[in-house]
Amino acid sequence: MADPQVTVYSTTWCGFCKAAKQYFTSKDVAFTEVNVEEDMAAAQQIVQETGQMGVPVIRIGAHVIVGFDRPKIDAALQDLQLA
Repeated sequence: MADPQVTVYSTTWCGFCKAAKQYFTSKDVAFTEVNVEEDMAAAQQIVQETGQMGVPVIRIGAHVIVGFDRPKIDAALQDLQLA
C-alpha cells in the first residue's frame, strides 16, 4: 500500500491519540503527528475546521475524522487507496 497522506492531530496525554497512532503503525500506514499542545496555530485551524475541541483529529486525504473511529479510518484509507 502506498503511503497515504495521513495527519494525526494529538496531545501527549490522549489515550485515543496513542491508540490511533498505534493502529496506523500496525497497518504500516505512514503518518505525520501534529502536537496541538505545542502548535497552537494547528489547534486553532482544526477547531475552525471541525467545530470540535477534542483529539485526536485525523486527516486522511480529504477526509477529516474526529476521534479514533476505526470504521471511518478504514473507509478513508480505502478511498485513498482507490483514488
